[in-house]
Amino acid sequence: MAQPAENVYGKTFSIPQRLERLPLTSYQKKIFYIIATAWFFDSMDLGMLTFVLGSIKTYFNLTTVQAGLLSSSSFLGMFLGAAIAGMLADRFGRKIVFQYSMILWGTASFICALAPTVGMLAFGRILLGFGMGMEFPIGQSLVSEFIPAKNRGRYIALLEGFWPIGFIAAGLLAYFILPIGGWRWVFACEGIPAIFVLIIRRLVPESPRWLDTSGQHEEANKVMLVFEEGVKKAYGHELPPVQNIDLSAVASTGKRKFSFLELWAPGYVKRTIMVWSLWFFALLGYYGITTWLGAFLQQAGYSVTKSVFYTIIISLAGVPGFFTAAYFIEAKGRKITIITVLLGCAVSAYFYGTATSLTTLIAYGLCMQFFLFGMWSSIYAYTPELYPTRARATGSGFASAIGRLGSLLGPYIVAVLLPRTGQSGIFALGAACFVIAALVVGFLGVETKGKVLEEISA
Repeated sequence: MAQPAENVYGKTFSIPQRLERLPLTSYQKKIFYIIATAWFFDSMDLGMLTFVLGSIKTYFNLTTVQAGLLSSSSFLGMFLGAAIAGMLADRFGRKIVFQYSMILWGTASFICALAPTVGMLAFGRILLGFGMGMEFPIGQSLVSEFIPAKNRGRYIALLEGFWPIGFIAAGLLAYFILPIGGWRWVFACEGIPAIFVLIIRRLVPESPRWLDTSGQHEEANKVMLVFEEGVKKAYGHELPPVQNIDLSAVASTGKRKFSFLELWAPGYVKRTIMVWSLWFFALLGYYGITTWLGAFLQQAGYSVTKSVFYTIIISLAGVPGFFTAAYFIEAKGRKITIITVLLGCAVSAYFYGTATSLTTLIAYGLCMQFFLFGMWSSIYAYTPELYPTRARATGSGFASAIGRLGSLLGPYIVAVLLPRTGQSGIFALGAACFVIAALVVGFLGVETKGKVLEEISA
């Protein structure tokens, strides 16, 4: 276990014990909302392709397969970014890698806006994906390491809730800008907020859990004292006493470095198989469906503006979806919530593929987006809890990276199968992916509700 440090009362307690006793105040929430900006703007960038893919396909005169490859390019970058950033964050710290990801993200947005050829546009999307892939495992790790156990699942689920909000914002931006300036201006408008986000992220402190686990005990204590003072000021009262959490089970694990191979050690191999399978099949199904939503509507005869509008309407159901998942994650547990939303995704996706009118299309689409964004919230809350602090970003990063392989394959598989199976076959495939993911969690998943991180990953 990490070495104990002095707290504000002059007594000796460990960093996890000091963090877990803190009440949830506006101080932690401020840090949470700064981290959440990553999800909002990344969702805008990634989701924007749903709204502009049809226009780009026409502009560059792309075939369906070429458009599928272009839409998959972001996920290639996300695969590389998630895998590399997780290891970097566990080696050098969460904060510095989080900052650099923003620089890549902003730069890539402008490359996309100015791309003279489809090859340069694909390069911009790969770089954009790399920056986004860096942010997700680090953001997950930071929030899970700051927020007390009794609130942790709900807040990580709410973190993912900024994804549908960003997706809807992307649709609104496309709705107003696309008819006026085209897809280039849409990408340019997305890059502008990068400067603002880069500045406010400087307010996010380094994780004291990571500092302590990596052997920087004095620095961890300094950060922790500032953190406690910030919470105390926001709380308006003396902080409650530290609870004597028994962490003896992890006494020996915090003294050694964590390697990638240890993801497959006896204590973690079952979790790794489960979470990698969950991410792969969930994201294969999700991106195989959603990347093409706007293009499907255009192929059905709706104009670009109307297809964007209908996709926005369908996406609105994602907001109550992630709020509902955030509630049940803490009320009922991680496993049952994840299984339920995945099966809900499967059923609604299948019926969406069979819709024969605009009314049924929107009705089934609303149900599908409700469960899809509930799925996102649930798996993002669950994943960082499965690994110890010394490897949380690595474990989350590789799970996300495996998911990005599914993301990479999804749009391309759709492009290849669509002429043979039609839209109904595509959505049936997506439904099958969600069912497989649910079965994996049911048989291999562990429940983590209400447990201190150090208790879960002994």
